[in-house]
Amino acid sequence: MDFPRARIALVFAALILPVAGPARAAQPGEAVMAWHVTIAPTWFDPSTAPPQITPFGMLYAIHDAMVRPLPGHKMAPSLAESWKESPDGKVYEFTLRKGLKFHNGDPVTAEDVKFSYERYRGTAYREFEARVQGSRSSTR
Repeated sequence: MDFPRARIALVFAALILPVAGPARAAQPGEAVMAWHVTIAPTWFDPSTAPPQITPFGMLYAIHDAMVRPLPGHKMAPSLAESWKESPDGKVYEFTLRKGLKFHNGDPVTAEDVKFSYERYRGTAYREFEARVQGSRSSTR
């Protein structure tokens, strides 16, 4: 047995284990997620995430949508309390739910929704651009 190598391995293990530490259980109001892949920074931003299932899982867990498919519904309200679609499907008007807040406690406004919509350049961006003339959000 080569003692210097064994000593280096023991020192390495002694340095790494305290940093890794045990997993922490979720506290009330928290969610702890574990991913079996390396997470890319672009996966946290809906405007840049690639069109793959794993990034969508991340986005679904940390972001909310105006509307989203839910069991028993093709589209159901989420951030939007209600919405209207023009007969040609090119103009949408959303009414935001009352009391929406960002993770830091700031209120979510119609301007925030508009900013996110206009900033989006991810999957289906060209479809949105071709099919939607505009959107209006209100906090009524």
